[in-house]
Amino acid sequence: MARKLLIFGNGLGMAVDANHYSLTNALNTVWSNDALWSDTVHRDLIQNCIPSGQCPVSEEELDKLYLVSTSCDYLNAYPNTVNGDHWLSDYGQEFTNATQEYIHTVASYLFNSTNTLPVAFKTALIDFVRTTKSHVATLNYDKLLYEEFINAGICSGFSGQLVDGFTSVGFDSSNLVRLFNRNFGYYMHLHGCPLFRDIEGITYKLSTSQISSGNIFGSKHIVLTHIPHKPSVITASEVLSTYWGYLIFSLSEVDEIILFGYSGCDTHLNKILKVHASTKNKKIIEWDGDGQTPQQRQQFWDNELGGNVNLQRMPDITQFTSW
Repeated sequence: MARKLLIFGNGLGMAVDANHYSLTNALNTVWSNDALWSDTVHRDLIQNCIPSGQCPVSEEELDKLYLVSTSCDYLNAYPNTVNGDHWLSDYGQEFTNATQEYIHTVASYLFNSTNTLPVAFKTALIDFVRTTKSHVATLNYDKLLYEEFINAGICSGFSGQLVDGFTSVGFDSSNLVRLFNRNFGYYMHLHGCPLFRDIEGITYKLSTSQISSGNIFGSKHIVLTHIPHKPSVITASEVLSTYWGYLIFSLSEVDEIILFGYSGCDTHLNKILKVHASTKNKKIIEWDGDGQTPQQRQQFWDNELGGNVNLQRMPDITQFTSW
């Protein structure tokens, strides 16, 4: 079988547990839990950046928060005045990290679940990836796929079928270069992962057991913001920008892309697929309960991806096994 590119969105988690993997629920759960905040004043400051003045309920509502946080980050690095005064208050100096802590904790909540994939679904997928070394890219923050791939030996350093650029000494883009006649595929966390932690300028990958509500830290490797700002977050992270570069390379190695449980809202991804995979086959596996007709969705995908789209809508996408 030929190698493919499989791209997974949050629809996979929603098909398994719509309550836990709802972004709105995760934002609210973290927001309302005082134990998840190192300083509740930070929550009050973040609240001022949300249009409703309350808990954010969507990525769109994080728009102003990103802009304020980025501005604080810029001023934080700006030299003090001649009198030694800082441009920002103490809270202003801490605001970017506080924002990143909140976003990382939301991603950790989504990640840290005991849910598992249906046996028939994961068995077919693991067998396919093991046989074909197909590239896998994720847009979500759960561990549903990743943990199964670890357990199956798919993600096991250079001895597995997929690599993600991390070793015990941290991330290095050179780890994705195929040497010694290796032909591994790539596991690309396109929107980041709560496992990634910076320590003294090096990005390490924690073990899945180290993610919990008590392990709170700020991370620049989580692309949880309003869609127009996502490319900026990606560019600011060496890890993520490397993955997006390899995404384009991966497209050159495959004849078919499968987009699974992806709503199509990330225009930065759609543009890449439209430019670099316009002539390739695209298979869309999506939930059929969104209130739209197959004709409406087909037109949407044709406009976004440039044609060659095979749309398959299902009441339960985890019943799909025809990779």
